[in-house]
Amino acid sequence: MAADPEKSVVQIINYAQGPNWVEPWRFSRVASGLGSGFVIKGNRIMTNAHVVSWSKQVIVHRYQDPKPYRATVEFIGHDCDLAILKVEDEAFFEGIEALQIGELPATRSSVTTYGYPAGGRQISYTRGVISRIEMQRYAHIYNRSFLTVQTDAAINPGNSGGPAIQDDKVVGVSFQGRPGLENAGFVIPPNIIKHFLEDIEDGKYHGFPDAGISLIKLTNPAFRASLGLPNNSVGARIDRILQPFPKTHELLRVNDVILEVSKQEVGSDGMILYEGNRVHCSVLFDEAQHGEAITLKLWRAGKAIELELPVYVNRADRISGNQHKEPPYLIVGGLVFTELSMNYLGSLGRNLGESLGSRTHYELFYRNHQSEELARAKPIVLSKVLKHPSNVDFGVATRDVVTEVNGHTINSISDLKAALISNTDDFHRFRFLSGAEEALNIADAHRAEEIILKQYNIPNAERLEVLYD
Repeated sequence: MAADPEKSVVQIINYAQGPNWVEPWRFSRVASGLGSGFVIKGNRIMTNAHVVSWSKQVIVHRYQDPKPYRATVEFIGHDCDLAILKVEDEAFFEGIEALQIGELPATRSSVTTYGYPAGGRQISYTRGVISRIEMQRYAHIYNRSFLTVQTDAAINPGNSGGPAIQDDKVVGVSFQGRPGLENAGFVIPPNIIKHFLEDIEDGKYHGFPDAGISLIKLTNPAFRASLGLPNNSVGARIDRILQPFPKTHELLRVNDVILEVSKQEVGSDGMILYEGNRVHCSVLFDEAQHGEAITLKLWRAGKAIELELPVYVNRADRISGNQHKEPPYLIVGGLVFTELSMNYLGSLGRNLGESLGSRTHYELFYRNHQSEELARAKPIVLSKVLKHPSNVDFGVATRDVVTEVNGHTINSISDLKAALISNTDDFHRFRFLSGAEEALNIADAHRAEEIILKQYNIPNAERLEVLYD
């Protein structure tokens, strides 16, 4: 008989099919991927979001049991890379004891990771030491950073979603490595796991909130003196307000200095002491749920003030991270328009993506530096030109961002659709970020549409915006 933790760890096989971001009406072939998971209370399985993303079917196997069981994704948090599965057959859970979630492990303490790394059906165990606890970027979403635990226990493909166990409790979920680092793997710590589980208690996953600010170190004595601060190591400066949340703009100011978050002192480097680890103070913002408030102590205009800052999930910067919904698109006269996103650039290949014009990169990676009036919420890019006599002389290179159509500013695929429908002229006129301008004859484009769709095996001329939960 196996020890209890082993019996609670399961193997996951995900049959997934993702979209083609350059030709967004297409999808990739269905491929299988392996991962791990573990049983928690309520007859549920916890795993990584990336293990079950784009799923068409999920199969789970119990420890040393050849029988396959079908599972479904009940909740998924792409920002924190966690997911909950339900198994249709309740017999799956017979004889399995749910694992409990423990506390943040101490550095230099030992953990054992359990999982099913690629290459076998036999469970694998690796023991390692907790070497570091810090904020790190979560690769699955790419544009979010959360607390992460580093260990030298081996975490290989297929281990993802399996538990890291200490004193018979889960102290982490294996989820990623880092290129260039040897003997280093990373697990999602208990505070992130518990936040996720608390979030889904109402039957809906909202996500981790964001303060909507950029905080930088304030170590220059001259700058500190100019703000009326003593020359000590307390307080980091707000240098930008990033999000379109009214309360953030109403309550905070550029050059406010954050002295405390949730009654914990913030260093001049933006760091706090968190359970014995020096980490960025944003870890305290991650403890709040969507819509809750964080207590801040600020230095403003020569005096200290306290306020309650409500924090909310930020979806305005969605395109700068990896997408997990089918991409919208619209085809007119053989011109294929879709959203500019990380996935779109990634599908072009590393070198090709990096060789895109600086303006296009700016639209994606530096939008937060722009004012709300200037930033395009969902930039639209000319992805392809499906060749047809009606567009043979269309002289704009693909991968350019469309900024204006028929005199209307384009900030989303819905804007593009509206600009095309409302046009009463004989021509559609396009302007692009590169400065290029072009036109299509509307009658020719309309006549060509059915031919183009049939010729290129495209089921529909459009897929408009898919709402994100």
